[in-house]
Amino acid sequence: MDMFNDFNGTNANVLMVGLTLVQAAAAKGAVCLDGSVPGYHLYRGYGSGANNWIIQLQGGAWCDSIQNCQNRKRSGYGSSTLMEKEVAFLGLLSNKAAENPDFYNWNKVKVRYCDGASFGGDSENKAAQLQFRGKRIFLAVMEDLMAQGMRQAKQALLNGCSAGGLSAILRCDDFSNLFPPTTKVKCMSDAGFFLDAVDVSGGHSLRRMYSGVVNTQGLQNTLPPTCTSHIKPTLCFFPQYIINQVKTPLFILNSGFDSWQIGNSLAPPSADPNGSWRNCSSSFRCTASQKQFLDGFKMSMLNAVKTFSKFSKNGVLITSGWAHCQAERQDTWFPGNSGAGKVKGIAVAVGDWYFERIKKKSS
Repeated sequence: MDMFNDFNGTNANVLMVGLTLVQAAAAKGAVCLDGSVPGYHLYRGYGSGANNWIIQLQGGAWCDSIQNCQNRKRSGYGSSTLMEKEVAFLGLLSNKAAENPDFYNWNKVKVRYCDGASFGGDSENKAAQLQFRGKRIFLAVMEDLMAQGMRQAKQALLNGCSAGGLSAILRCDDFSNLFPPTTKVKCMSDAGFFLDAVDVSGGHSLRRMYSGVVNTQGLQNTLPPTCTSHIKPTLCFFPQYIINQVKTPLFILNSGFDSWQIGNSLAPPSADPNGSWRNCSSSFRCTASQKQFLDGFKMSMLNAVKTFSKFSKNGVLITSGWAHCQAERQDTWFPGNSGAGKVKGIAVAVGDWYFERIKKKSS
């Protein structure tokens, strides 16, 4: 869903970071869908960044049925035996000041996603030979990183994009609770603001998918009780119903015309049998009435963050480009001289929020 085979991927200048498997996680039952141990990629910070940590939770959709989760076991999204041994660190993970001015020399970790429910579950299906241990994986990986020096962190930022952006919201307070109050801890969700939206046929396609994820993995037991105590568990997998209860400072970065949501939530093939939305969802070539529908979607997104944005600790940036995951790509995170001036705003906006810099009036 969101593994960009980035156009820079073959460039010799891109930082490639090797995979570390967390063998100690096995005894804790903190394992991938197939029972294999979880993994992460760690790049060590240096200089002024030596005691600062960025943790990025990998994205990659969800599995919403036993069959889907069994298929997923046969990929790097369900088994560490099939994960790439190294991955490119781009955008917010870049180690070059010119590409990532605020965070280039921080310790950076990409945590691999192999549980199928946004690091959310803690159950199993013995008959189907499936382990749903995302929450345990998160805690076991964090414990390993604490021992690798994260315990000394002065500043930390948990983030992720897409399904990983949802994970960053779900696990934000757990992350913050690992540290003493003297550590500055914040979280950012990039393209993780999946809206509980009505699709083009008047149905709730994403709600149906989320219901499958929640029921397959028994998430009602691990989703925030502040939410599940008063609405259906499925709704508590949607950020809009849980963000106001997150205590830790949180930044929501999302496109109001999120390309994944247009193609999978608003106009999936099941809601668009005639394919009249195909041009709009695959390449953003939309008719006037389709544009109007999408404007309504963007308005719903802005409304859904209204209360959240009133808390001064939080940050929100809803952009208008057709995009999905903007902090993991160099061209959208900090294009420098190559991009349009206005796009340069994302890295700067996140930095201003994280470090609480004086807000300069942006033109």
